[in-house]
Amino acid sequence: MKPFDRTRRSDAAELMDADDVDYDTFRGCLSDLAAVNRLSLGYRPTLEFLSGLARDGRWPRDRALRVIDVGCGYGDTLRAISHWATKRGLAIDLTGVDRNPWSARAAAEATPQGMKIAWRTADIFDYRPDDSVDVIVSALFTHHLDDAALLRFLVWMEGAAAVGWFINDLHRHQLAFSGFKAASRALRLHPFVQHDGPVSFARSFVPADWRRMLAEAGVQPDAARISRRFPFRLCVDRTKPA
Repeated sequence: MKPFDRTRRSDAAELMDADDVDYDTFRGCLSDLAAVNRLSLGYRPTLEFLSGLARDGRWPRDRALRVIDVGCGYGDTLRAISHWATKRGLAIDLTGVDRNPWSARAAAEATPQGMKIAWRTADIFDYRPDDSVDVIVSALFTHHLDDAALLRFLVWMEGAAAVGWFINDLHRHQLAFSGFKAASRALRLHPFVQHDGPVSFARSFVPADWRRMLAEAGVQPDAARISRRFPFRLCVDRTKPA
């Protein structure tokens, strides 16, 4: 593993991104990552963004809000959103998209019967939804992209999301890098998680990275918000004018 460098994003590869990962390994890795998300309150920033849309009157009154989760992995973020929306009586149409063919299978197996979430296998840039999209979310996805792909993703979201978009990712920080390495070993998490967790922090972002990328994508400085969330999350949200 490369030494941590706060001044720039790492280009080190994550094991789970390899094309030859078998299904059981992939599912085991995602299951442990979902447990980490629960313990670290990882869903909270995304749910707070959606709550703000409902509070500000951006939720459609005559139909469900159409939400796409890009790089949905195990689907745990969408299941958290579904529970949250059901509890509040909010109509929502949820679709998870991931290019890894194991993702849709693992997510479907982990989703309770009766919870209506569509799982799609596709490269997001080739994906064509059946209907228009209101909101695009991603969780721990953008750090997997290099800067060129990330710029393309930002431009794509700007064009595809009618209401807004939300990126929930990590803050590049030495304490997070070292702390996750130690904690994942102590908790005996999946070997892939022990390797990929610290790499994810090394590949992630500081606010200056997002300011630069947003400017390159043509998003005005006052049009998107960059916010730090405990613990070691760095999020970017954009709500378009009504």
